[in-house]
Amino acid sequence: MTNLSSLAQTLRTAQEQHTGCQPLTQLHPELTTEEAYTIQQLNLEARQLPRIGSKIGLTSRAVQKQLGVSAPDFGGLLPDMLVPLGEPVQIDRLMQPRAEAEIAFVLGQDLDKDYITAADIINATAYLLPAIEIIDSRIADWKITYQDTIADNASSGLFVLGQDPVKLHDVPLERCGMLLRKNGSVVSTGAGAASMGHPITAMSWLANTLRDMDQPLKAGQIILSGALGPVTPVTRGDFLSAEIAHLGSLSVKFI
Repeated sequence: MTNLSSLAQTLRTAQEQHTGCQPLTQLHPELTTEEAYTIQQLNLEARQLPRIGSKIGLTSRAVQKQLGVSAPDFGGLLPDMLVPLGEPVQIDRLMQPRAEAEIAFVLGQDLDKDYITAADIINATAYLLPAIEIIDSRIADWKITYQDTIADNASSGLFVLGQDPVKLHDVPLERCGMLLRKNGSVVSTGAGAASMGHPITAMSWLANTLRDMDQPLKAGQIILSGALGPVTPVTRGDFLSAEIAHLGSLSVKFI
């Protein structure tokens, strides 16, 4: 029987010691997706902070194919992961960071119906914000499988939100283009369609998945709906800026 508490501690120790650990799927090759989500939950609970939202990962078909899966994954967002706009990121908080631009949904209603439709997502969304997610991995050299990234809170790190809310009905989500610049040079481009064909599709997947797990999305929560283009590695001294059409721009400095 897999010792999930021990595997959860392996990830926490890696974070505390700032040293990447062996993939959990090498320590326990039979680790299941359900067990990986249990490990994720154990480590979220260990941080003793309220959950303020979720992130959707692996929304790109290319990344899913790379990991041999046909579904995205999700992780939890906690208050200490949110970097206030205008404040720099202390790079020492992270181990092997990469960044991507996303559309953040902020909910105005709970999503806990028996089946949640795209219309329900639209009706429940209070507003949208541009976002930069800074992903990270406790697994050495990003040598992850699907179960590894799930257990590691979907490779979450930190995130930054823009400050000007936009109503969902004002945004052609699948067509809104994205530019991510690092130190002034464009390093990633994409559009809303990169997230499972449409960010609402990704949101519907998450809402129904969490409802089935008795963890329905709640009013006030922030949802990072998936990368709009390729990720870029970041290091000390880097300055990132993201522009998402119809949503605006934001930036962050790594010190």
